[in-house]
Amino acid sequence: MLGLQGLASAVEPLTARLPQGHRAPEPTGDLRVRVARVERPVPDVAVLTLVPDRPGDRLPAWQPGHHVDVLLAGGVVRQYSLNGDPRDRDRYRIAVRRIPGGTGSALVHGLAEGDTLGLRGPRNAFPFTRAERYLFVAGGIGLTPIMPMVWAAHRARAPFRLVYTGRSRASMPFVDELPAGADAAVRPDDEYGPPDPARILDGLAEGTAVYVCGPAPLIDAVRGHVPPGTPFFSERFAPAPITAGAAFEVRLGRDGPVVPVAADESALEAVRRVRPRTAYSCRQGFCGTCRVGLLEGEPEHRDRPTGGSPRGAEFALCVSRAGEGERIVLDV
Repeated sequence: MLGLQGLASAVEPLTARLPQGHRAPEPTGDLRVRVARVERPVPDVAVLTLVPDRPGDRLPAWQPGHHVDVLLAGGVVRQYSLNGDPRDRDRYRIAVRRIPGGTGSALVHGLAEGDTLGLRGPRNAFPFTRAERYLFVAGGIGLTPIMPMVWAAHRARAPFRLVYTGRSRASMPFVDELPAGADAAVRPDDEYGPPDPARILDGLAEGTAVYVCGPAPLIDAVRGHVPPGTPFFSERFAPAPITAGAAFEVRLGRDGPVVPVAADESALEAVRRVRPRTAYSCRQGFCGTCRVGLLEGEPEHRDRPTGGSPRGAEFALCVSRAGEGERIVLDV
């Protein structure tokens, strides 16, 4: 996984070049937007069209795979993939599935037309690279970042195939927005059974880039069947489980409490036991919300700052770690 993250970091400045010569946009500061439209294509998905709060303004450029940080009530920040047409600088579109007990998704589903909110970005954590051909695999709401890629490949006349899975057809948004005549297989589990990664990848041609977004089991299953050397990109709904971790300690400030971090938990989880209001968002090492100053110690940086954002002398609580038994001192 770390190797794939390193590859993604290396190619990010060169990504999303359909059409040719189009530069990746840089992240911007806070944007004030207004909810212009709320749609519910399926019962638990809210689709929001966002426009500049100040008439006449244009939104920053973005490319397939980009997301925005959405600043919600109570200081809650969540990342949502941009789902509309990158050529349209007058509006953004995001789609959010309501998660039982989820704070961010509940706040989004409570928004109404005319409400205003802040955004940061856009940022790129799911780089769309140039390839001879593409295989797109989407699980449920995972079609959100995949669909702009599908349309980009379609407009560029690049060969591609899409496999779109979900619990049932009634739970799968945007089926009616796929390009007409595209090689797209819509395969609800209640009609076709669970996704079969071997079948999905059957006949994969050389030069194909594989993109997967959806639940972790789907991503892991497809990754496990991808031939060696095949470009593979994925985006998860939730943080990956901690593997190859070691227990260490963090001190909160030079004179603050020392908090133990277990081998199978993140520093964020440990710190929030003591400081429950510690801010976080993506929990996957790219948004920077939980990055804090590093005062002392030798960290194992595992975050991947996006959009050229420098890490500096900081520590990403959600993913970065330290060696067995070591202690780092954080400026919190």
